[in-house]
Amino acid sequence: MRSRAQAALAAGPPPGPARPGFWRSPLRGPWLTGVFGLLLLVGVTVLFVTGLLSYAAYNPDLAPLNDQTPDKGWLGFYLFTWPTSPYWLYRLTQGTHTVLGVVLVPILLAKLWSVIPKLFAWPPLQSAAHALERLSVLLLVGGAGFTFVTGILNIQLNYIFPGSFYVLHFYGAWIFMGAFVVHVAFRLPRAVRAVRAGREHQPESGSEEAAGLVSPNPAPPTISRRGAVALVGAGSLALFLVTAGQSVGGWWRRTAVLAPHGRDPGTGPNGFQINKTAASSGIRPSDIGPDWRLTVRGGGRQVVLTRAMLLALPQTVSALPIACVEGWSTPDQDWSGIRITDLAALVGLGTDTPQVLVESVQRGGAFSSVVLAPNQARDARSLLALRVNGADLSADHGYPARVIVPGAPGVHNTKWVGRLTFGEPA
Repeated sequence: MRSRAQAALAAGPPPGPARPGFWRSPLRGPWLTGVFGLLLLVGVTVLFVTGLLSYAAYNPDLAPLNDQTPDKGWLGFYLFTWPTSPYWLYRLTQGTHTVLGVVLVPILLAKLWSVIPKLFAWPPLQSAAHALERLSVLLLVGGAGFTFVTGILNIQLNYIFPGSFYVLHFYGAWIFMGAFVVHVAFRLPRAVRAVRAGREHQPESGSEEAAGLVSPNPAPPTISRRGAVALVGAGSLALFLVTAGQSVGGWWRRTAVLAPHGRDPGTGPNGFQINKTAASSGIRPSDIGPDWRLTVRGGGRQVVLTRAMLLALPQTVSALPIACVEGWSTPDQDWSGIRITDLAALVGLGTDTPQVLVESVQRGGAFSSVVLAPNQARDARSLLALRVNGADLSADHGYPARVIVPGAPGVHNTKWVGRLTFGEPA
């Protein structure tokens, strides 16, 4: 068996992509690979940081209800209580995360194209160190593909993998970033040298610097290396133009043809985006009809309120957007309702409002219940909203009552609220 393997190695690579002459593009080389690598270094770093912030925005350490990624362990070392000011913070960080994730796709594909001959290097395993390097590349390529694909599927609301998006995307991103850091540590100096040397300095195919990137028998060029970079940049720009509108808003929203929530949501006071309808959440007319009641509990007391009773309480107006994990956001809407602190006062709680468990009457889907942190409950702009833009909430926007909190992810602005419980473990 061993002699047969040695004979196969001695015979050289088999026909196909393992042979040096198989890949003939004259563009491949250290300069092009280095340019794409440095672009990804900046882009992926921003992407990862904004992804970590997105996870922190859910306040996962506050209560198990908020945490869709169990057993995160030390991966949650950086978590902090998500602030309510500036109120547009989550809109900015998550919009950046999703738009950048789409924009980086052409650069990622170009980088993979530029190094694909190295993936078929012969012999496949040359030593134990080489085997570890190949494993790190496998984790890097596989992790990048998995993380980008799951993120884009979630943006498109067409997620088809089994299990929770949050769990798969979270752990997939950490695996990808671990391999990415190792790869950068070994390759960054070489990439910087290649870019500094310039695109005209193309080393010989047999040199260590070329290392399987430069073809020994290149085909005639049909485009320059500068043209290849410009072509990839144009692809990223095009994706930006047809995606960013869902986060930027205004007239830009009309350009978001690749973002389902970037399209026209209708007109009127309730004419703005939603991520789930009443029907998809199992809401029946009887759940939100005249018999609906809000139960407020805390401090050993409980009060039950009808919608008419809530409307009779002092009303406050807050101008706040809704920003979703898929990257879309609304302009500021004028919400009117009762401050959460005023509801806490109904059960005898003072100004030091504790955390609050918010429960919806919905029957299906994730985040039917969430826990808001004390700083969120105490913010004067945090409301149990009854109306929006001068009109009653529509059923799809959470009638008869919903929570609206500055800076919170959209799914924490719970719709069809049936119970608020202050200060008790969730």
